[in-house]
Amino acid sequence: MKSLMLAIILSAVTVVGVPGIQAQVPLRELQKNRGITVSGVIRSVVGNDFVLDDGTGQIIVDAGPRWYHQLNFTPGERVTVVGEYDGDELDAFTITRSNGDVMQIREPFGPPPWSGSRRRFR
Repeated sequence: MKSLMLAIILSAVTVVGVPGIQAQVPLRELQKNRGITVSGVIRSVVGNDFVLDDGTGQIIVDAGPRWYHQLNFTPGERVTVVGEYDGDELDAFTITRSNGDVMQIREPFGPPPWSGSRRRFR
């Protein structure tokens, strides 16, 4: 019985090819953590931030400021986000569109490149 339960649990986990193994996490189970993966549908967009809905809940995804890079997301678009949950939102490291395009938002360790002065990027 235990092996059957383990097989069911393992079959429910989605593994994404990102440095290290990343397991899909339902939004309702998010904890403060670095390097988690969530997938869902974008419900609304404001700048580079968007609300992601995976069917278990919704979360705001922060993809960095528009003055650093402009990303064009569309409500209804399916994406997979690898990032860090900080208790309020998901800070994106990478975002993968349903067509397979991967957008590198920032590195998983250290401050984001836009954390310094805005003048550095003009």
